Amino acid sequence: MENYFLWYKAIHVIAVICWMAGIFYMPRLFVYHCRAVPGSEMDEVFKVMERRLLRIITTPAMIATYVFGLLVAYVYGFVALGWWFYIKILAILVLTAFHGLQAKWMKDFACGKNKHSEKFYRIMNEVPVVFMIIAVVMVVVKPFE
Repeated sequence: MENYFLWYKAIHVIAVICWMAGIFYMPRLFVYHCRAVPGSEMDEVFKVMERRLLRIITTPAMIATYVFGLLVAYVYGFVALGWWFYIKILAILVLTAFHGLQAKWMKDFACGKNKHSEKFYRIMNEVPVVFMIIAVVMVVVKPFE
């Protein structure tokens, strides 16, 4: 497995980039979806865009992030990982919960039951940035090593 360590790491980074792109873009779609009249052609276009983004890009990228991240951690050695790793995992779990919230909000739009405003989604667009920054700082700086 060690022979493929750099491949696992590269695929993990690619998957993280794709996951974060989807996580950052979805609330933006929700902002614009709020402006669409329910049942209109634009409403239907946003429903398709949101569903495809979640199912074809964001969710598979999240799964790949976990699979290849765990492979990297396994090859590196879980014992060698410090507190930075556990803080990173906490940030990733928050991002995973946020991913789940986005899926719920997408279903609410699909059913015509959106309860939130454009402003809410604009604020939610910033939330994952904070946790992504925490994860990246933990991996690159390893402040608690």
